[in-house]
Amino acid sequence: MMKKILAVIAGMTLCAAAFAENVHSLQVKGSDTMVNLSQAWAEEFMRKNPDLFIAVTGGGSGTGLAALISGTCDVANSSRRMKDRERALAEKKGVHPAEFKPALDGIAVVVNPKNPVSRLAMEELAGIFAGKIKNWKDVGGKDAKIVILSREVNSGTHVYFKERVLRRGDPNAREEFSPEALLLPSSQAIADEVTQNDAAIGYYGMGYLSPAQKALSVAGDKNSEYAAPTVQNVVSGRYPISRPLYLYTNGEPRGAVKAFLDFIFSAEGQEVVSKMDFVPVKN
Repeated sequence: MMKKILAVIAGMTLCAAAFAENVHSLQVKGSDTMVNLSQAWAEEFMRKNPDLFIAVTGGGSGTGLAALISGTCDVANSSRRMKDRERALAEKKGVHPAEFKPALDGIAVVVNPKNPVSRLAMEELAGIFAGKIKNWKDVGGKDAKIVILSREVNSGTHVYFKERVLRRGDPNAREEFSPEALLLPSSQAIADEVTQNDAAIGYYGMGYLSPAQKALSVAGDKNSEYAAPTVQNVVSGRYPISRPLYLYTNGEPRGAVKAFLDFIFSAEGQEVVSKMDFVPVKN
């Protein structure tokens, strides 16, 4: 009996290769930006395939990619592209990452609804998050010290925001977040803090937007058009802080993993993308 139980447990931990191979669960780990979207995909897919269980957890893009490299997940969610050093480490361990782009995302910059500031240019955002602009009155707000909120360094959203906003896409730039920035573990933590702190400013994927926070309109510079983080503005390119989202698997997906990804890229899976306030890659 004990040998039989151990055999079942061992079978459950194998990488998903095919439904026919009696694989009953998939592990999806990574980006907090994508965790709600992936959970929505998983719930809809499991409704159609009740014999397969999909577990979705967050922790950040780096966490998901590390899990893929260590063989402890089947699909890694990442809100940034895999780094060369991560890919090299994966190959060294016999993992061959395959990359997929299932959706686009706009990064919303948010403040408390009581904050009178409603729009900022990219250079103002860079000054705020680098700690060079310290008071809201310097950007048209109240006389109050700005409280900077950021994701932790393991977050793909943190990396993208630093590269796109603080460094303005310059690969030679070295700007960093202010040492006074509060590093929070999740997008939801930023949303919660902004809701209760009218001096705070933070950022997260626009799928997390709610009436409890106010999303700022953003312009590439002070002479450009200001645009809100909406699906239409991300698709058109008017909103300047947007990016692709990624899925990574070990090699070309097969079996249950392939079936799940096929669903994600199907019309139904892309409809889930729209419902979760992300931008589909397929109409």
